[in-house]
Amino acid sequence: MDHTYSIIAQETLEIEAQTLLEAKKHIGDEFKEAVELILPCQGKLIVTGVGKSGLIGAKIAATLASTGTPSFFLHPTEALHGDLGMIGRQDIVLAISYSGESEELSSILPHIKRLAIPLIGMSKSKTSTLGQYSDIHIPIIVKQEACPLNVAPTSSTTLTLALGDALAVCLMKARNFKKDDFASLHPGGALGKRLFIKVKDLMRSENLPVIDENATMKEAIVKISEGRLGTVLLADKEGRLEALLSDGDVRRALLQKDFDLAHKAMDYATKEPLYIDDDEILASEALVLIENKKIQLLVITDKEKHIKGVLHLHTLIEKGIS
Repeated sequence: MDHTYSIIAQETLEIEAQTLLEAKKHIGDEFKEAVELILPCQGKLIVTGVGKSGLIGAKIAATLASTGTPSFFLHPTEALHGDLGMIGRQDIVLAISYSGESEELSSILPHIKRLAIPLIGMSKSKTSTLGQYSDIHIPIIVKQEACPLNVAPTSSTTLTLALGDALAVCLMKARNFKKDDFASLHPGGALGKRLFIKVKDLMRSENLPVIDENATMKEAIVKISEGRLGTVLLADKEGRLEALLSDGDVRRALLQKDFDLAHKAMDYATKEPLYIDDDEILASEALVLIENKKIQLLVITDKEKHIKGVLHLHTLIEKGIS
């Protein structure tokens, strides 16, 4: 039976994937017209729909709002009972109904037209009630629902969601929406941490474990213990980074027969340690660098290699950077 379920799941995905691929053939001028209508909008893009279409509409509104297009979801029933006033003269309405005949949605369409508010409709047919009221109609063309009864909205909701994503992406590209723009709208949570927090926000810049480039191994080991980072930085008299000595370097040095605590730490240190000279880069980018180079500590300097701070892998993990 488990094998049968796997086959059913695969068939479901195949049907829905095929629906999306078929939809590519029907993308036409209506998308261009919709984007060009929304771009100069001084108000909001209000998304509305009932049932499954309403659930999909709420997600579309959230995606639009998070990618630079002011948007919110309005339920048609609530609109009929006073919330219609939430739609302003400068707004645009995106109405979603696969059949195009939803009673609740159809009831507010005359009021939207009466207010001369532009209406973008998404339904399976231009001849539907929603299609006829729409200034721009985006078709939802589905040959088969993934539901075995061909009744429950499955392929149709998947396609509607994808069309909403496509509209959001078109608008993002038209606005040249960048990572910094996205970060400003997502200051909290995992996305905000990944796209907003910079190296300078997390790096340690005080009580750094730094010793002179001519220091002995004994001095280096003492400084490693005091610094509690498992590493000591070797710098010249001007404070410029010259080398890095880690716990691992010390252990390897101890295994050498001629090792002496009076030896220079520079003799066992990494002469060209990894560092960056820009503390404005994103912490997530620093994490990628640390992981790719398989190191624990990243040194931050200025353009002349003067040591400014250090960023430890554990700090990035503790702060939820990914």
